[in-house]
Amino acid sequence: MTAKKAEKNSVESSIKRLEDIVEALESGKVSLEAALDMYEEGIKISKECAEKLKNAELRIKKLSKTVNGQFELNELDEG
Repeated sequence: MTAKKAEKNSVESSIKRLEDIVEALESGKVSLEAALDMYEEGIKISKECAEKLKNAELRIKKLSKTVNGQFELNELDEG
């Protein structure tokens, strides 16, 4: 499996886990202790996903300096 595919699966599996956590918490059928543990896990996964998405965006864009000395955000060239 390529690194890109592994990352995609990782983000997708993380989102699926978040959906499962939300569903369990909304059901009201988990104990308070289990709900707290799930909530903490959800926060951790959410932060990890946000970081992965931020890094993906940075890979797509780059900051470059224009002729007049200003900086602008441009699409990343593959070449």
